[in-house]
Amino acid sequence: MINIKENEGLNTLNHSCAHLMAQAIKHLYPDAKFWVGPVVESGFYYDIDLGDIQISMDDLPKIEKEMKKIAKDGKKIIRHEISKEEALEKFKDDPYKIDLISRMSDEETISCYSQGDFTDLCRGPHVESVKLCKNFKLLKIAGAYFKGDKNNKMLQRIYGVCFPTKEELEAYLNQLEEAKERDHRKIGKDLDIFFTNELVGKGLPMYLPNGYIIWEELENYIKNKEKKLSYQHVLTPPLGNVLLYKTSGHWDHYKENMFPKMEVDNEEFVLRPMNCPHHMMIYANSIHSYKDLPIRIGEIARDCRYETSGSLKGIERARTFCQNDAHLFVTKEQIESEFKSVVNLILETYKDLNITDYRFELSLRDPLDKVKYHDDDQMWNDAENTLKHVLDSIGIAYTSKIGEAAFYGPKLDVQVKPAVGNEYTLSTCQLDFCLPAKFNLTYIDEDGSKKTPVVLHRAIFGSLDRFIAYYLEETKGALPLWLSPVQVNIIPVNNTYHLTYAQKIYEHLQNLNFRVQLDQRDEKLSYKMRESQTKKIPYTLILGQKETDDQTISFRKYGEQSTTTVTLEDFINLLEDVKKNYKR
Repeated sequence: MINIKENEGLNTLNHSCAHLMAQAIKHLYPDAKFWVGPVVESGFYYDIDLGDIQISMDDLPKIEKEMKKIAKDGKKIIRHEISKEEALEKFKDDPYKIDLISRMSDEETISCYSQGDFTDLCRGPHVESVKLCKNFKLLKIAGAYFKGDKNNKMLQRIYGVCFPTKEELEAYLNQLEEAKERDHRKIGKDLDIFFTNELVGKGLPMYLPNGYIIWEELENYIKNKEKKLSYQHVLTPPLGNVLLYKTSGHWDHYKENMFPKMEVDNEEFVLRPMNCPHHMMIYANSIHSYKDLPIRIGEIARDCRYETSGSLKGIERARTFCQNDAHLFVTKEQIESEFKSVVNLILETYKDLNITDYRFELSLRDPLDKVKYHDDDQMWNDAENTLKHVLDSIGIAYTSKIGEAAFYGPKLDVQVKPAVGNEYTLSTCQLDFCLPAKFNLTYIDEDGSKKTPVVLHRAIFGSLDRFIAYYLEETKGALPLWLSPVQVNIIPVNNTYHLTYAQKIYEHLQNLNFRVQLDQRDEKLSYKMRESQTKKIPYTLILGQKETDDQTISFRKYGEQSTTTVTLEDFINLLEDVKKNYKR
């Protein structure tokens, strides 16, 4: 989906349409006052103070009608430049504009844009005429505190979008509808996967039984792959002494993303935002020889990071999450082979799960930024050159991004392109010469000397939470059999005559460890069938008199209209075959 904010032409058009909306609202609500009306990824919004009047979605068509009337009139949009003194006088009755103007310097050029009877403070730019803003749609209403401060007044925020042509607008609106259907928050609610509750806390999702099944299957999947590669799994606490993070450097570089420290028994603790310091301490717990390396420590680890309430999004972006984390302690000579192994694990996992739209991105430091990054030019040059060499040698195409590295080392990010929305990072692998030295980690080399290991930080799923969100949106909740919370739904046509046979099939499938449910509610067959499709259950069994007499199974696959009748043995073989194929 196009990012309107980053498209220069659409940005200007949508900013102009925001003013068109404000003008229409001023016509309909003369006492309205306006805070800001910026362009965002999905269009524009304006924050409005309407006093005691509350606008609802039912009011949007009325506002749109007035906007169309103004656009048809076709007034020119004209820029004016005024002094700060003139601006203060012009907007003296508008406290929101006075707040903006008061914070400007006396020398600053202040611009306004006028269109007919409406003038607003604005830097611009704008399109030439309001008639260019005729292909728009108002989308939703929300509340927003003035300046984002909960101690200030709550304003009404109206969102909209505008395109040059009617066809482009309709195409975009169709994309928005598709995005709504794929939104993991909607799917999560519809399929009883997770929920959030204000009493528990914002950004603290809770997984329901269906959701935990998905979670557990993914955890088992990745752990089994890691065990085959000789990973050793550990369990560490989700908090640590502040001194741990001061030693690692996270306290200096990451403190603003951490929850506040807490004092207990004269110690200062903090909820951990990442797991590497704990894993460093696990390595430090024993003496190691070069013969022991590589040591691969893995953990499905609970982490907590402070995210602003506005950035929270279901389980895709929350304040607590579980990383599929691992730290590989290696010699310099092992970097290439271990890094290659991580990349192969990523590629194998993506192939299993049918993830095809992704790209590799190499995140490097900004050498001029001595605040964010550990100040050791030689270390950074060695680390970055090593990663580039490894990627080139194994033939991985990548793009480089300056200034996106972690503070302790460069990293490889895998950017996935979801079915809707913008791409984001799923898997990562980071090279680290810094933290092992900070923690004085060593191993005894072949010549008896002490050497410092190199660490690879890697996460294949990223966090399980974000991966589940991504996968729900990719599949629209129609998960493959191995991940489906309920794999088989059994519906007897008539409880009086067919329930006994249905219970027999239910118990047999359950004994074979299939996740199966028996729907014996006193509801119509058509209703039960519809609900089974709504819940996106892979296989629905319909057992009537013919199936009972013949001791057979009639099933319907999710998304299909036809019904197939087979023996129970053939149906079980079908399930076993499908379950082995992660994609189906």
